[in-house]
Amino acid sequence: MHSTKTTAKDFFLWFGAMLALYWSIGSFIFLFFNYIDYAFPNALAYTVNPYQSGMPYEMASLIVLVPIYIGLMMLIRRDIATDTTRKDIWIRRWAIILTLFIAGVSIAVDVITVLTSFFRGEEITTAFLFKITLIFLIAAAVFMHFFADLRGYWSKNHKREQVISLAISVLVLLSIGAGFVIIGTPQQAQQMRYDNQRISDLQSIQGEIIGYWQTTQRLPSSLTELSNSIGGYGVPTDPVTNSAYEYSTVGALSFKLCATFTTSSSNVSNSYTRPVRSKGLMGTWVHKVGYDCFIRTINPQLYSPINQIVR
Repeated sequence: MHSTKTTAKDFFLWFGAMLALYWSIGSFIFLFFNYIDYAFPNALAYTVNPYQSGMPYEMASLIVLVPIYIGLMMLIRRDIATDTTRKDIWIRRWAIILTLFIAGVSIAVDVITVLTSFFRGEEITTAFLFKITLIFLIAAAVFMHFFADLRGYWSKNHKREQVISLAISVLVLLSIGAGFVIIGTPQQAQQMRYDNQRISDLQSIQGEIIGYWQTTQRLPSSLTELSNSIGGYGVPTDPVTNSAYEYSTVGALSFKLCATFTTSSSNVSNSYTRPVRSKGLMGTWVHKVGYDCFIRTINPQLYSPINQIVR
């Protein structure tokens, strides 16, 4: 008895389907890891800006790859229904067995990770348990699905397979929808990026003002004094309006920087919402929608004038 020949079409259909499957599962897992971190933030770690995390990439991957996987599997099922010998091609057996192997290893690693944390006496947080449970459930579901496929279960129960495909599609759509609830629309993401750039600009200006004071022992009267053609520093301007940021002195050692923001930093976790220490200077970059200012005071004991440093 001769084995059924694997054609180029068979190879690329199965290769594409498995690539889309593994990529989709990885994106789904990491997307939900981000959701878990968002719902159960770690108090010891800096919060993550979801606009700059992997969430947009993971959502885009699911939007593109899940339909590709479903479409390729529909083509494969149709070929098998037309020619039942397509079930015996080597690429199909290898793809299913490889998937079973990966799923089984994932389950084993999952259990080992939990037991290792338990034996070490480490704190098992809610977020950790959710992540471990998520990996276990996905690996178990993939294992059972392809084990049933290897035994020919789905070829005898087409309607159940369609129900499973529909349920997966709905789950993916809900997960993507949850992402938009957290990170907002693309327009909101763009506004957040502009505000992050404004904060970055203000931080840069603040550093230059401190350096200017260390050199001259006085605050600049305007931001134009910070421009340095030799050093190559140019005072940044608003990324949208190209207007200058507002600067004024409020004392011999204190100054104020202002900008107009389109979003509120309290609406989304980002790296600027936590206090930032730099050589003892305590400052936050939490801002509201609209016009907002940040007052900074230089401590001469921490920022010594350059002539004193040279001596």
